[in-house]
Amino acid sequence: MEVLTDQGHTLRAVLSGRMKRFKIKVLVGDRVRISVSPYDLTHGLITYRLK
Repeated sequence: MEVLTDQGHTLRAVLSGRMKRFKIKVLVGDRVRISVSPYDLTHGLITYRLK
């Protein structure tokens, strides 16, 4: 998924394993928490869906 951060950066993110396991859906427009890779700043994991 393409994710736009609050700072205006765009990065690609995938669902974390726990979110897949519990079948948590992420829709367009949802605010999410992302863990960004320290090696590649354009890749991250979606770890939490905010309300």
